[in-house]
Amino acid sequence: MSYDSRVETYQHIHKVQLYLQHVINLLHIRSLFHDQSKLQSPEVDYFDIVSPRLKLLSYGTPEYSQSLDELGPALDHHYANNSHHPQYYENGIRGMNLMDLVEMFCDWMAATERMADGDIMNSIEINQARFGYSDDLAEIFRNTVECLGR
Repeated sequence: MSYDSRVETYQHIHKVQLYLQHVINLLHIRSLFHDQSKLQSPEVDYFDIVSPRLKLLSYGTPEYSQSLDELGPALDHHYANNSHHPQYYENGIRGMNLMDLVEMFCDWMAATERMADGDIMNSIEINQARFGYSDDLAEIFRNTVECLGR
């Protein structure tokens, strides 16, 4: 009798399906709780004032950075309570896991749509300088934009 690899292949496929389902479940939970801290004090109090201005500014400009500075206590609270931000981790983006990265990327995509001149490709470049991630990760982000049809 010759060896039949299909049994092991089916087992492998099943394990991959289980891992993928676990990732899907984790991302689903994150989607339900994304940025909930912005809906309560102290964050909402600051965002109510600054958010209308942020929509009019270009991401990464000195004016945008100044508006972020005005959000100081709100952003400190937000970053301390939301692991999809590099600022949550002592070692920044290097402390993140894949679920954090996926949520962060989706957050960036949605944020660009809130701005008049939002551009996810530009944000990826600005954020690479801001957070110090590799060219490889930047390219993965760009490939993902294309994969999502944007």
